[in-house]
Amino acid sequence: MSKIKIFSLGGLNESGKNMYVIDVDNDIFVFDAGLKFADDKMLGIDYIIPEFSYLKQNLQRIKGIFITHAHEKYMGAVADIVRELPSIKVFATKFTCELLKKEFENQNINYKNLKQILPHKKINFGKNSIFPVSLTHSVPDTVGYVLNTPDGAIVYTGNFVFDSSMTGPYKTDIGKLAYIGKQGVLCLMSESEYADKPGYTTPNNRISNTIRDILLHNEGRIIITVFTNHISRLQELFNEVSNTHRKIVIMGKKLQNLVNYVIDEGYVTFDKEQIGSLNNINDRDAIILISNENEKPFMNLDRIVNGYDKYIKINENDTVFFMEPVAVGMEKKSVKISDELSKLGANVITLSPKVHLLNHASQEDLMLMLNLMGPKYYFPVIGEYRHQVENANIAEFLGIDKKNILLKQNGDVVTFENGVLVDEPEKIKIDELLIDGNVSKDIGELVLKDRELLSDNGIVIICATLNKKTKEILAGPEILTRGFIYVKENIDIIEKMKEISLSVINANISNNYVEFNKIKTGIRDELGKYLYNETECKPMIITVINEI
Repeated sequence: MSKIKIFSLGGLNESGKNMYVIDVDNDIFVFDAGLKFADDKMLGIDYIIPEFSYLKQNLQRIKGIFITHAHEKYMGAVADIVRELPSIKVFATKFTCELLKKEFENQNINYKNLKQILPHKKINFGKNSIFPVSLTHSVPDTVGYVLNTPDGAIVYTGNFVFDSSMTGPYKTDIGKLAYIGKQGVLCLMSESEYADKPGYTTPNNRISNTIRDILLHNEGRIIITVFTNHISRLQELFNEVSNTHRKIVIMGKKLQNLVNYVIDEGYVTFDKEQIGSLNNINDRDAIILISNENEKPFMNLDRIVNGYDKYIKINENDTVFFMEPVAVGMEKKSVKISDELSKLGANVITLSPKVHLLNHASQEDLMLMLNLMGPKYYFPVIGEYRHQVENANIAEFLGIDKKNILLKQNGDVVTFENGVLVDEPEKIKIDELLIDGNVSKDIGELVLKDRELLSDNGIVIICATLNKKTKEILAGPEILTRGFIYVKENIDIIEKMKEISLSVINANISNNYVEFNKIKTGIRDELGKYLYNETECKPMIITVINEI
């Protein structure tokens, strides 16, 4: 009999940043380590990951991090974690391992504990074991994980969908799922993102008909934005292109390498003879693939629209096709760039997120998984809280006792003793790290507030030079501003700023001694009040005093 604790460091009540922890008698298993993409309000922040001090504090007890599939929301934090914790083991299937290796190489991370696993091959950890089971998603080699404990199995699905047309490395092993359910499932942790969508996700996750229609009715160049890791969408595109005489031109080294890899490894079937080069970029019937990353959405297309790309220029005979529905939070950016494309005369085609679904489990998919697993307890994960509630409603509709449905937020601990849920309130401290660039150091809320202040009100710098011996003012105070006011039209304000600054400096020089801290504080206070009264703005005020 065991004591089991389950909680999330990220992924509940949010989109992305998925990281779930299961502690079985002090053996810790971590499932997924993802990131969340920053929106436009988070100035300069590239992405956000869970704060992983819990992993640092319990490193000796962690058996490994188990990644379900190769999407950033589920593996995007791995590089940042292993850079600081190189001894931690990361387990993943072949395709996911290859993408992680490339990420480590790009960031110059020398990591030796990446373990490649096979679906349906058990990994033993003493009295516990991990069993990866094949599931269907938009990337190959996707798995869910079964953690076998003395009190029953805990199943974490990650992302999944039931789609019988997906075969090979995309296929769900329904027989294995049914067998797991018959052995007894203590707790099922199932995704929630599409829990509010009725029916099965299939066939609305397929876009072959749309691609075929676009190829048939658009004679000019077709520029397509693709998400690099949605490999099944690439296969749909290649299937339709292979029925034409068009050549595909792949822009960007990262996308080129990925396409070559998935074709060479058999994850995607396509004749490389139909892959052209930059010589074909201006062909009348060329199909041009451009990667679109969530981290910096539409960056490549934006560069083309603004005329900064040295290879491609948009012309009025072009068709631009967004091959993925617009992600939540990116609607404004999408509309803006679509508008700019239309001004250039291009035909713009987008997919509705209500009609064209991604490979996430809708209501019928979730019910099928519940029926296969037959869990005693149900824990909705992955998604905003409203999605978790919808997921919980589905479980209750199928007859699971409401007391056995676990609606939690990040840090809330669920505890089982001897296979029974116990009321033992506990909360793990959680936070998030704001990452700017490739440095896995938290930018922090204070830095973000400074950036926000600078973007809203600008900066004012006051410079003055003193004689080191006599403490007389040799030069200044000079006023420099950026993003605050237009100097030439506000000479009177600039002169008043100099007057106030000079007064504060003189007031804090006495007997050949300078109160530098009082000068900086005084200028900030006095100048701040004056500028707010004059402009109703609060710029950042920095004082620089030099001695020579």
